[in-house]
Amino acid sequence: MVGPNFRQPASPKVDSYTSKALPAKTASTKSVGKSGKAQHFVSGKDISSDWWTVYHSPEINMLVRTGLANSPNIASAYAALRQAQEAVNIQFGSALLPNFNLGILGQRQRFSNASIGNEGTTTPSTVFNLFNTSVNVSYTLDLFGAARRQLESLQAKVDYQQFQLIAAHISLTANIITTAVTIASLQAQIDATNELIKAQEDILHIIKKQFKLGAVSSGNVYTQETLVAQTIATLPPLEKQLSISRHALSVLVGSFPNGPLPVIRLNALNLPSKLPVSLPSRLVRQRPDVRASEALLHAASASIGVATANLFPQISLTGNYGWEAPAHPQLFNASSEVWSMASQITQPLFNGAALWATRRQAIDAYQQADAQYRQVVLQSFQNVADSLRALETDARALKADKEAELAAQKNFHLTSKQYRLGGSSYLNLLNAQQQYVTTKLARIQAQAARYNDTAALYQSLGGGWWHQKWCVQECV
Repeated sequence: MVGPNFRQPASPKVDSYTSKALPAKTASTKSVGKSGKAQHFVSGKDISSDWWTVYHSPEINMLVRTGLANSPNIASAYAALRQAQEAVNIQFGSALLPNFNLGILGQRQRFSNASIGNEGTTTPSTVFNLFNTSVNVSYTLDLFGAARRQLESLQAKVDYQQFQLIAAHISLTANIITTAVTIASLQAQIDATNELIKAQEDILHIIKKQFKLGAVSSGNVYTQETLVAQTIATLPPLEKQLSISRHALSVLVGSFPNGPLPVIRLNALNLPSKLPVSLPSRLVRQRPDVRASEALLHAASASIGVATANLFPQISLTGNYGWEAPAHPQLFNASSEVWSMASQITQPLFNGAALWATRRQAIDAYQQADAQYRQVVLQSFQNVADSLRALETDARALKADKEAELAAQKNFHLTSKQYRLGGSSYLNLLNAQQQYVTTKLARIQAQAARYNDTAALYQSLGGGWWHQKWCVQECV
C-alpha cells in the first residue's frame, strides 16, 4: 500500500548492435562445401525454440535431447524453481489468509491444596480431569502492504529461478553443439595429419631410393625422417584434446565418459543460410539473463515496500471458541462453552532507528540491483555484437584460409613432381610440405569457427525460449 510500485525498465534506445552497418551477407567459399556458404542477416526474424536443428544433424539433435533430459544441472534448476514457488505458497497461506487451528486437550491432574496457600489443611489433594476442544482463528491485517510486498518479492524470485532454468537450457544446448563441433574439428585435423604423414612417408621412400643410387646425401634422409617423426608427434596432443572433448560431451549429455557417442563429421553439418537478427529493442525481453536480472530488481523494489510498511502500525485479530469440561460427556454442553476475542495494535516507537536503517539498506540494495541490471544489458548487447562480427570476419577468414590451402596444395604437388625429376631442391620440398599442412589445419579450424559462431549468435539472441511452455514441473 505504501509503495513503491515496480516499473519494468525501458528498452535501450538503440537501433543497431554494431557501430558500423553489417553487410547483407557474409563471404562465401564454395570449395569447402556446406561450411562455406554465405549467410544472410535477416533483421527482425524470429528464432525457433529448437534452433539447433538448423545444422540438419540427427546426431546433434539426439545429443541435445539427451542432454536436456539427463542433465543434473537442469534437474537442479527445476528443483530450485519448485522451491521458490513453495516459498510463495507459504507466504500466501501464512500472511494473507486467516489461520485456523483446532485444539483438543485431554488432561488428568492431581491438585495439592498447598499450591493455593492451604498448608495446614488436612484436606487431601484432589485428582481431576479436564477436557478442552477449541478452534482458534488469527489474522493480521495487511493495511500497509508488508505481506503483499513480501509475496511480490518472492514471486519475483520465482521469475528469477525460472529464467535461470531457461538460461541453463540454452547454455547446455550451445555447449553441446560447440563441443560436438570441436570433436568433429579435431577428428578432421587428425585425419588431415594422417594424410600428411602418408605423403611424407612416400617422399621418404623416394629419398631413400635416391640415396641408394647416390643422388642425395644421407642428410636428406635424416631430415625427412625427422620431419615425419615431428608430424607424427603432433598426433598425441590432438588425440588428447579429442579424448578430453569427448569426455566433456559425455558429461554434458548426462552420461559417463566411457559411454558411446555418435560420430559427427565436420563436412556433414549444414550451415544455415539465413540468420535471425532480433530487433535491439526486443533483446532485453528475449535474453534470460537480462530477465533474471530484472526479476532480482523487482524483488529488491518489493523489499523497499516491506521495510516501509514495517514503520507503520501492525494490527492483528484473534478469536477462540470451544468447550471445556471435567468429563468428556459434558464437553459439548451449553454450560461448557468458552470463547474469547482480542485485537492488538503494535506501533514501533523506539528501536534505535533500526527500522529506518533497514529501509535505507533496502534502497541501497535496489540501487545495486539496478546497476547490475544495466551491466547485464550492456553485456548482452556486446555478446550479440561480438557474435555478428565473428560471423562476418570468420567467413572471410575461411575464404582466405581455403585459398591459402589451395595455393599451398598446388605448390606442394608441383614441388614434389619437380623434386622427383630433379628440378627442385629438397629445401623447397620441405617448405612446401610445411606450408600445406599449416594451411590445411587452419582451414579446418576456420570451418569449425563458422559453426560455433552460428551457435553463439542463437544463444546471444535468447535461443527462442518464448516459444516453449515453461512451468515449475519438468514439462518442457
